[in-house]
Amino acid sequence: MDEIVARINELSRKQKKEGLTPEETAEQKQLRDQYINGFKRSLRNQLENITLVDGEDQIKH
Repeated sequence: MDEIVARINELSRKQKKEGLTPEETAEQKQLRDQYINGFKRSLRNQLENITLVDGEDQIKH
C-alpha cells in the first residue's frame, strides 16, 4: 500500500508541475481506485469484527 501512495503522490506532484501524459493519467486513476478499494475493504473488515458488550456483559452483534 505504501508503494501505491508514493506513486500517487509522485504523479500528483508531476501533474501540478508539468502535467501528465494520457498513460500517466490512466495510471493515476487506476492507483487511486486500488487505494480506495483497499481502504474500503480494510474498513469493512474492521467494522465486521466489532463486538458490542452491554452493561451485563451480553455480547451483541
